[in-house]
Amino acid sequence: MRPTSLDNYTGQQHLVGQGAVLRKALENGNIPSMIFWGPPGVGKTTLAYIISKSLDRPFFSLSAINSGVKDVRDVIEKAAQYKKGGIVPVLFIDEIHRFSKSQQDSLLGAVERGLVTLVGATTENPSFEVISALLSRCQVYILKNLNEDDLLQLLKRALENDEILKTKPIDLKETEALFRLSGGDGRRLLNVFELVINAAEDDKISITNEFVLKHVQQNMALYDKTGEQHYDIISAFIKSIRGSDPNAAVYWLARMIEGGEDPSFIARRLLILASEDIGNANPNALLLANNCFQAVNVIGWPESRIILSQTVTYLASSAKSNASYEAIGKAQQLVKQTGDLPVPLHLRNAPTKLMKNIGYGEDYKYAHAYEGNFAEQEFFPEQLSGTTLYEPQNNPAEIKIKERLKSLWNKRYKY
Repeated sequence: MRPTSLDNYTGQQHLVGQGAVLRKALENGNIPSMIFWGPPGVGKTTLAYIISKSLDRPFFSLSAINSGVKDVRDVIEKAAQYKKGGIVPVLFIDEIHRFSKSQQDSLLGAVERGLVTLVGATTENPSFEVISALLSRCQVYILKNLNEDDLLQLLKRALENDEILKTKPIDLKETEALFRLSGGDGRRLLNVFELVINAAEDDKISITNEFVLKHVQQNMALYDKTGEQHYDIISAFIKSIRGSDPNAAVYWLARMIEGGEDPSFIARRLLILASEDIGNANPNALLLANNCFQAVNVIGWPESRIILSQTVTYLASSAKSNASYEAIGKAQQLVKQTGDLPVPLHLRNAPTKLMKNIGYGEDYKYAHAYEGNFAEQEFFPEQLSGTTLYEPQNNPAEIKIKERLKSLWNKRYKY
């Protein structure tokens, strides 16, 4: 059922449609080594096969999961023999991101010498997973999830061409559930379809949303706990809370939960967010996030989802401030710029008589000995006097903080 030409290939029209970059390169016979980056089941392997078929070149395929340096060298030796006859094979490596640095290094020479046209497939960002020397010699093409038209085309082709399916009386009435369960993954779509067909008891099979959901025991949420989408979903989750949208935030929480994410991982991220994005706008946020982290680890699954939901909706609904986050960032930058400035003498610890005699701790004002428990004095190194690092933002809690700081430090800091 695998197509052998671009005309029969499903999806990725931005790459292989009429006038698109990859189709043009193939028509001109000028194919560089390349990396296909995209989610599972979108046609990376099939596209590599079509390239070799269209160019009438030998096709070698390795999986990074079960191939080692020796396997790579064996293929390169075979490719070198073809090269003597002026033929450059296509070497397809599935999940190239799983190759170690030494394995990728073993490919580099073959690509540099033009022994093979490398086509690597990866679900991970190649800029993180592929060594720079190899990546710089490859064109990176981004493949996308299949849309509904693509998925429908894939289903129809399966019904027309599959030796078993075309003998069955199948009426494809509704497809929404199939498409939703596939998550844009063509391979997953066909697996779910096969599962549903095999579960049917009647001679005539009518595919409806209800029928599909009835026979698929578990909603196969599309969520890879270690892959690119893991980071995309946690990013959407954090940004929804930061953006004060509890509805979207709890949706992304559910996506992670249904995908099997570790509740402790989610709770840790909430703990960080409570300080980074809420801070002194609502100090209770950090207390709740910390209690959530502890409770999740004590309670366990599935009840921990309720605790996470409470915390997520509270944090998303809370006033926001990144003033504390900005303050430590500015302070660290200031330290890098100014180095190890000496601690003012009056702030130094003076545990011995000698230290007291040379001025350590002299003229220090003990705040609690003064009215209002405050005594204005210099706490910075002399060169940094008056530097404002913490700037409270315009939320009710920090407005009060700002007013207090202004009353205390009006002559020294900009409040």
